[in-house]
This record gives sequence, structure tokens and C-alpha cells, in this order.
Amino acid sequence: MAKVYISIIGAGGVGRAFLRQLFNYIASNKSAPHTLVPIAVSRSSKAVISTDYSPIPLSSILEDLDKSVTKPLAVPDETISYLKAAPGEVILVDNTSDETLASLYPQFLKNGIHIATPNKKAFSSDISLWDSTFAAARGPQNPNGGFVFHEATVGAGLPVLSTLKDLVETGDKVRKIEGVFSGTMSFLFNTFAPVGSSSNAKFSEVVVKARDLGYTEPDPRDDLNGLDVARKLTILARLSGLLVPSPTSFPIQSLIPKPLETAATAEEFLNGLGDYDAEMENLKKDAESKGKTIRYVGKLDVETGKVEVGLDTFDTSHPIAGLRGSDNIISFYTERYGERALIVQGAGAGADVTAMGVLGDVIKILQRLK
Repeated sequence: MAKVYISIIGAGGVGRAFLRQLFNYIASNKSAPHTLVPIAVSRSSKAVISTDYSPIPLSSILEDLDKSVTKPLAVPDETISYLKAAPGEVILVDNTSDETLASLYPQFLKNGIHIATPNKKAFSSDISLWDSTFAAARGPQNPNGGFVFHEATVGAGLPVLSTLKDLVETGDKVRKIEGVFSGTMSFLFNTFAPVGSSSNAKFSEVVVKARDLGYTEPDPRDDLNGLDVARKLTILARLSGLLVPSPTSFPIQSLIPKPLETAATAEEFLNGLGDYDAEMENLKKDAESKGKTIRYVGKLDVETGKVEVGLDTFDTSHPIAGLRGSDNIISFYTERYGERALIVQGAGAGADVTAMGVLGDVIKILQRLK
């Protein structure tokens, strides 16, 4: 039974959920071909590190992390040195959204360190980082690189990337992908413009409700600017063969009124958002007068190379219009599936489902190790 060592960076919402799931996975897979050995867990200012590479106890890891006076290893040099010295294969789990850490993935991979992550930054920033990351990863031309998996970067635990990869690798021709890629945007418009019932709620009120329920970032502008959706579209486009230069290289419709972009605080932004409710109400009523509804979607057309993010209208019978809650829906239109799209739908946000996607990637890595 081979030991595979695992180091985790990030112990926030997703990180905590991942640690719980990892603990349960290890406990229930004691006879598996590979034994996972947790050797380090760190967050921004504290870390628990096994200096002799013996397993650290996950049952009390959050309490141990709170009490720890150990600082995290510096990246990349100290972290790479520590992980390379482990007496076996090593998986680095990055449960952060840190852009600097993501930019260092090529260095980890070149040193044979495997990566599982929900961090979108390495896969949706400038195309040069995408290229260098996968050039450093294990493949036919690079048998000593590390494996890298990032299923949870799009759709959390939904099998979005794996579905797309299967379509492409089996020779299907992807023509178009469209969908609702943001749990936040899904909740906002399913609440503001529900199908099958009416709503008198103003858009600004729905944004406040979403923030209070935890569906948005602390500053809702980080969701309403559309960049999160654009990053996910960038990843899907690249996997489909469209080498999109960056997530800002195509049209993104921001739902932040121009005068509020520079609001000093989230509260100032929310207090002023009601002044612009009429514009969104008019869009909603115009769509309803045509038997349609509005949704915030991402679209990419592989054949024309067009990628866009923003508001669009859909017939009330369309699958996108019928979403509930904060669900995501991603429709793949391909040569094999014709006009009837292959649809992946379900919870596309939340700590537990995101952590599940990350753990699933850890398991994929284990399955590929000898």
C-alpha cells in the first residue's frame, strides 16, 4: 500500500469542508491501493506542519490550526523544498483564490508536485499562464511533471469540465456552450423574475436579500461585475479549443451602475442601488410582454469564436428560464447531440459541493499514480 502525501493551503469555507470530507475519505478507504497522508495545513498566517512527514490528525485540525504559532512555509521555495523531500508522491490542494499562488503552479508541477484546486486564477488569467501550467503538467512529453485537476473551477462539484473533456477527447465537435454559471446571478434573477409566479421585489431589494443570505460576496459588486462568470467562460472556451487571451478580451455586461462603481463601501453601493431599479424593471417587463424572462448567462460559440457574458431573454419554456434557487445550468450543443443539448444542472456554488469537486480531483490523481 503506497503512501501519497497531501498538503492543503486554505482553511476558509471550502477549505474547512474539504478537510472534513478528506477526514471521512481517509477513514473509509483504509484498504485502498494508496493511503493519503496529510502532512501540512495552512492558512494566511498559521500552519500545522509535520516535520517528519508523519500524518497530522485531521480530527482536530481546525483547533490545532487556531492554537498554532507556526507560520506558513514561504511560496514557492520553502514549500517546494518541503514537499519534494516527502518520501513519496505529493498532492498540493490549493483551496484559495490567491492569484500569486496560482501563478506559481508551473513551478510546483515541474517539480513533480500534483495539484487539485478550485482556484480559477491559473486557468482563466492571461493565456501565457494557462500554457505554462499545462506545459509543466504530466503528459506524454513530460512524464515527470505533476498532474493538475481543476474540476471545481466551473460549477463547483458539478461534472462540467469532465463532461466537456470527454466530449472533446472522444471526438465530438462542440459547437456552442451556454448557461447560468453563477449561483449568485441565478438566485438574483430566479427571485427577481421567476417563471410560473410573479414577483414585486425590486432588483436592489433582491441584491440585499442575496447578500444577507450569503449568496454574494461581502461586496456584491464582486459578483455583479460579471468577471466571475467571464473567468468560467474563459476556462470552457480554452478547453473547447478557443484560445481566449484573457477573461476581459470579450464583452462582459456589468450590472453595476456606472456612478456606483466607485462607491467607497458595499453599504454605500447598496444604499444607492435602488435609484437604478427602474432600468432593470423595464427590462423585466419588456421580456414578459414577449412571453420571455431575463437571465444572466454566459455564451460561447466555438464555430464563430464569439464569447460573451451578460443579460439575455429566454422563452419561459427554456431550461435556463426554469432554474430554481441558486442552481447552475450548462448546456453543451455538439455534433453528436444535435439540437438537443447535453445539460448539466444542479448546485453550482457552496462550500460542500465545491469541496466535493476538489476531493474528486484528488481521487483522480490517486487513480493515475502507480
